[in-house]
Amino acid sequence: MSWLTDYVRPKLRGFLQRDVPENLWTNCDSCSQMILVKELERAKKVCPHCGHHMRATAKERLEWTFDHGEYTTIELPKMPVDPLNFKDSKRYTERLKDARNKSHLDEALVVAHGLIEGQKAVVAVMAPEFLLGTMGAALGEAFVAACRLAVLQKAPLVIYTASGGARMQEGAISLMQMPRTTIGVQMLAEAGLPYIVVFTNPTTGGVSASFAMLGDVHIAEPNALIAFAGPRVIQDTVREKLPEGFQRSEYLKKHGMVDIVAKRSELSELLGRLIGLLTCQKREADGESIAAE
Repeated sequence: MSWLTDYVRPKLRGFLQRDVPENLWTNCDSCSQMILVKELERAKKVCPHCGHHMRATAKERLEWTFDHGEYTTIELPKMPVDPLNFKDSKRYTERLKDARNKSHLDEALVVAHGLIEGQKAVVAVMAPEFLLGTMGAALGEAFVAACRLAVLQKAPLVIYTASGGARMQEGAISLMQMPRTTIGVQMLAEAGLPYIVVFTNPTTGGVSASFAMLGDVHIAEPNALIAFAGPRVIQDTVREKLPEGFQRSEYLKKHGMVDIVAKRSELSELLGRLIGLLTCQKREADGESIAAE
């Protein structure tokens, strides 16, 4: 044995095997490039290499949207936990408990109010981290609560949609939330309040077939999947090759179902401009009606 093996090699091995902090790096879901977690957080979870918009939590959405990340959440109505006493590989109550422990949320929708570019707004965010943002009775009731809050505050409602569709564990009850949420949108329309929908990836199923498609303005993040049934199901049904980019944000904008495709970094400013424009038009219309009287 020489000093190289006895002394130098252990020193080199110790240097090379120095502890590296966990979660220092992550990989892009699209291009698989390695990204520093802190760099990704600064970029609002948008890949600096390919521009892919990664999945974001409800808390992150709220912080990115409201001025200075300051907002107030509201307590949502309580609903029956397991109306059908459903069980598959595990009980529905257990799935809900696991989802709440992991996400630190009560349901797949969070409702808050605050300022966007200095203007009052109510924001509802669907949480993909809670059972894939699926819609059940509690989510439907939470959406209606968001609409009521907007009417009470005379403020626009902005919703970020992200959902796998209706929640199968609630059966027909989950499907009944489609007309239920539509009533909430009608409340906003009758009050003359703007309703702005921001589609994120993915927005599918009963959510896309109800309140997600009823906005006054439809905004979408780049390359978001927006559909009722997925492209594979449709392709198997029609037995034809689908166009490139079918059911993605850019395709839907080209065909008139989405008004604006906006990068995540632009959303807060864009929402502020839209709110200012739409609420200004409402004030002018109210002024004209008063003058006419």
